[in-house]
Amino acid sequence: MGVTIPSGLAKWLWPLAVGNILANIGIVVTGAAVRLTGSGLGCPTWPQCTEESYRPHGELGWHGAIEFGNRLLTFVLAAVAIACFLAALASRDRIAIRLSFLIGLYIPIQAVIGGITVLTDLNPWVVSLHFLSSMVIIMFCLALLDHLRSPTRAEAPAASRLVAMVVFVSGWAVLYLGTVVTGAGPHAGDEDARRNGLDPEVASLLHAGSVAVLVVATVVLLVLAVRAGDRWLTVVTSALLALELAQGAVGWVQYLNELPVLLVAVHMLGAGLIAAGMARVLFAVRAHESHAQHTGRLLAWAAGLSRRT
Repeated sequence: MGVTIPSGLAKWLWPLAVGNILANIGIVVTGAAVRLTGSGLGCPTWPQCTEESYRPHGELGWHGAIEFGNRLLTFVLAAVAIACFLAALASRDRIAIRLSFLIGLYIPIQAVIGGITVLTDLNPWVVSLHFLSSMVIIMFCLALLDHLRSPTRAEAPAASRLVAMVVFVSGWAVLYLGTVVTGAGPHAGDEDARRNGLDPEVASLLHAGSVAVLVVATVVLLVLAVRAGDRWLTVVTSALLALELAQGAVGWVQYLNELPVLLVAVHMLGAGLIAAGMARVLFAVRAHESHAQHTGRLLAWAAGLSRRT
């Protein structure tokens, strides 16, 4: 017996899609709070908090409460993702169904990676993977938003598509090298967690160099978009450039002030926004049809198929 999904749930697809990306960016920030307060091993094992219980006990103190609270947020993410998937099913939008399913599937995968970080005593390379996997899910969330509400557009010229890919790849290099800097720095998540052994100053300079490449590529893409008269690509590329400059300013200030906790948290928020912006730019150079056009094309295909059969 099949499960009936109320058709009225489809109207919630857009707000739930927005909720998906906000929740996943938010958990990056709360994850940063766990690390910056030294609470990464507040629950010393996984999936339980201790060997005896899923909940922290008084001896773990506030570090245990912070780490346990962050774990509970995974269930909030899962609830939003499931609701979004059900709304997509109600809408009968195949692309939205696939994307919302991927987002929901990725959440337990991300939770397992988080558990491995605990079981490896916050190995900096595993922590890096955990952070980067959060960037991936943010991009999936952005893909859903782009599908649901973006201007109808033709494919951008080849030069713009090439530079957009350079922006995307260099942006990933920036995100990765940022995790290397973190792994070399003082915020390990626990006072006994080991670092990656790299020179923090050298790692920071490499990271800064990758940021410079990203900014230059973004400026080139913006020039191409303006010259082509592509308003949407101009808007999203300008927004990404503004984010990059703000993120760079925060990065330099925190570096010059020996990594104050509040600025590091802001920098983590910026990383999530940059990931979303990179994906937005990459999608902006692709052709996009309106929801009505997409539905009409599917109906025409279905009508043609029925005539042939």
